[in-house]
Amino acid sequence: MSILSKPYFHDEQAAFEFVESIIWAAGPVCPHCGGTERITSVKPNPEKRVRFGLKRCGQCKGQFTVRMGTIFEESKLPMTKWLQAIFLMCASKKGVSAHQLHRTLDVTYKTAWFLAHRVREAMKPFAKAMMGSDGGAVEVDETFIGQAPVEKKSRLTLANMNKVMTLVERNTGRAASIVVTDFRLSTMACPHWVIRFEC
Repeated sequence: MSILSKPYFHDEQAAFEFVESIIWAAGPVCPHCGGTERITSVKPNPEKRVRFGLKRCGQCKGQFTVRMGTIFEESKLPMTKWLQAIFLMCASKKGVSAHQLHRTLDVTYKTAWFLAHRVREAMKPFAKAMMGSDGGAVEVDETFIGQAPVEKKSRLTLANMNKVMTLVERNTGRAASIVVTDFRLSTMACPHWVIRFEC
């Protein structure tokens, strides 16, 4: 059986149960008060809008779902679509564009862009160490990209482009980029970039 045949890719209740098993491995936690006791499931009312995975905290009386505090929060998109998008983005070796998500998931381009943006944000590494903090070599390179928003255009093509500086850790491959005003040594070696490159 293909992994795409898994129930959580097609059934909303199964999708919520799958996400809950990952985020709440030790049991549900109320995002309002942090309580873990007396949390009950709220039965969906077919006459109103069905909210899958709705829980109620017995301590603060607040209602919540597993979406709260995650990339799924404030989204009306079905959880099945979220899981399909995450799978496509993680399984694709060369990445997936928002247009491809738009076509594959049968959602609007705006929704696909929103999905891709949130999933990529969640994929960011948690480490906050400065570049080269482990004592390894850090390489610096610069390039010209796109069109800079300058009022006075120059006849020289490179003068009208964004100037981008990139630091790369040689041993880990971690990279960070920033737009700079110029490529002078005094600008590139400025201690101000140390703060900007903490990522």
